[in-house]
Amino acid sequence: MFGNGVVGILSESVDKWERRAPLTPSHCARLLHHHGVSQIIVQPSTNRIHHDVLYEEVGCHISQDLSSCGLILGIKQPKLEMILPNRAYAFFSHTHKAQKENMPLLDKILAERASLYDYELIVGENGKRLLAFGNFAGRAGMIDFLRGLGQRYLSLGYSTPFLSLGSSYMYPSLAAAKAAVISVGEEIATQGLPLGICPLVFVFTGSGNVCSGAQEIFKLLPHTFVDPSRLSELQNKETNQAKHGSKRIFQVYGCIVTAKDMVEPKDPMKVFDKVDYYAHPEHYNPIFHEKVAPYASVIVNCMYWEKRFPPLLSYKQIQDLMRKGCPLVGIADITCDISGSLEFVNHATSIDSPFFRYDAITDSYHNDMDGNGVICLAVDILPTEFAKEATQYFGNVLSQFVTHLASATDITTLPAHLRRACIVHGGVLTSLYDYIPRMRKSDSEDASENSAANSLSTKTKYNTSVSLSGHLFDQFLINEALDIIESAGGSFHLVNCHVGQSVDAISYSELEVGADDKAVLDQIIDSLTSLANPTESNRFSNQNSSKISLKLGKVQENGMEKESDPKKKAAVLILGAGRVCQPAAEMISSFGTSQWYKTLLEDDFEDQIDVDVIVGSLYLKDAEQIVEGIPNVTGIQLDVTDNANLFKRISQVDVVISLLPPSCHIIVADACIQLKKHLVTASYVDSSMSMLDDKAKDAGITILGEMGLDPGI
Repeated sequence: MFGNGVVGILSESVDKWERRAPLTPSHCARLLHHHGVSQIIVQPSTNRIHHDVLYEEVGCHISQDLSSCGLILGIKQPKLEMILPNRAYAFFSHTHKAQKENMPLLDKILAERASLYDYELIVGENGKRLLAFGNFAGRAGMIDFLRGLGQRYLSLGYSTPFLSLGSSYMYPSLAAAKAAVISVGEEIATQGLPLGICPLVFVFTGSGNVCSGAQEIFKLLPHTFVDPSRLSELQNKETNQAKHGSKRIFQVYGCIVTAKDMVEPKDPMKVFDKVDYYAHPEHYNPIFHEKVAPYASVIVNCMYWEKRFPPLLSYKQIQDLMRKGCPLVGIADITCDISGSLEFVNHATSIDSPFFRYDAITDSYHNDMDGNGVICLAVDILPTEFAKEATQYFGNVLSQFVTHLASATDITTLPAHLRRACIVHGGVLTSLYDYIPRMRKSDSEDASENSAANSLSTKTKYNTSVSLSGHLFDQFLINEALDIIESAGGSFHLVNCHVGQSVDAISYSELEVGADDKAVLDQIIDSLTSLANPTESNRFSNQNSSKISLKLGKVQENGMEKESDPKKKAAVLILGAGRVCQPAAEMISSFGTSQWYKTLLEDDFEDQIDVDVIVGSLYLKDAEQIVEGIPNVTGIQLDVTDNANLFKRISQVDVVISLLPPSCHIIVADACIQLKKHLVTASYVDSSMSMLDDKAKDAGITILGEMGLDPGI
């Protein structure tokens, strides 16, 4: 069925507002006159931006049955039952980074011996995506927010020109929507804004297409951009103008922030380094809530974020800001990253009800514009508000590829940018994506629980740690790195992996690489170093997008006998995932490498000690959040009332640290005594614990409670 020249277009079934299509009727008309596309069958849809009859008029067939199609196009992922055997599919699949929620779709495509092309992976020679809707998300999100801003200010007692705006979908075209914003800008320039809401500062995060689209709309207003370092100066200037009789302000202000405005190194002797921050965010402290947020009226969030980075604003930070009288009125979370960089944005909103109000003081959520707090927009399907222009823009590019895809029976005949976008061909993962099963395995619970057993230190003689960061997946560099290791005769264990979920995001992987021959390991290190330092002849011309950052650990030689290993290994189990847990895990896991530890204890211990830390919590997600980005630390689910599991976990470690409520310590202590494991708690010793003194002595263990300083030193 592949390459038969018949193209199908899916009806979108994800959301009632999804009105986009991969191709317009005019695109279809042109394709039907090209060699390679003999027929186009369009599934009927009553909410698609272009009506069925328009497709019929240009020669398309309207039918629910796409069984005769060799190539089937869509926008969003189709339902599993719509995947037919031996067909080629193209849509945004979100599978190439082994996203867990989309693996059933990938499995279905593999099982049906189908092929899958992902629009996100069609990149040009400069490494940039050719098919995307980001600009439209930014445009629609900004217009929708300005409308809500007018309503919010009205509820606060201020009439503003923003009140006349409609939502993006209410305009017949993008041009009409822009004209409405321009009209608002003209009114601001002539009539001004009330002093009580000025300076009106829009803070933008991100640097990709989404942010570009949002700024495109913002720039239609009379505006001035201000450097983040001058925000406090701007506020003082506007305050002084008010004191000298100014009644209105005739412009708005924009401020673009990047990572260096959000965090600073924990070490005061160091300066911000973007590559280092992406690789080791745990070495940085958040500063956005202190340096930028206190002066922001609106935060337009367009950046990618993942859990290992500090949040842009946490619950506590926004509560503190609101108590101090911060002028923040609203959040336009165009990325719609739920409970992500903005912790309090805890649910998505819809196009027809795009806002909720969060009152940080009472930690409560409301579906209105009145009362205290900030309004939040978090719509996850914004581009479809400009469905006509978005479809036209997308189809202009996609239509250039359809002839190739519709006639291809062998992907080796396709242009390079389309070959690279093929994840599965004929039910088999292509070579660029054969890392996906490895990623899935590393993400499984079994791999997490048995990481110590899988450690290469017990299997190979020479080992080193390798940290990679950059566009590992978008530029297929992770595959190259793994191929380098395996083709040289080495092996690897995936210790940690954080995958960027957007084209602008950086991914990070930590590997343990091993070989039985030091020369082989040296060859692997040299090859990985070459990969991280490409030349003009062996990489894309855009070095910034295809370069990776490489950090190598010290090569360790492991003897065949455990006793001959000069590097001692210990394990610590921390119970409880509260606020004390993370700094404890960071400190303990760094014992083998931390300079302060070496200095402090070098006279007491002849050998260094490496420590594996396991964090156990009743809820797995809490443990995983704690351990995110910390080397040698693993999160597990553990209920201390489950005796069998508790005994199993304690038997595998040398020391237990209980950060649980005091009433739970006795359960843990009994288990430690029976298994002869040392115990540290963060609570004062009560009568029930005191009664265990003789038993602890008989077992030859120490139980250490708090002695005035947590956790009991």
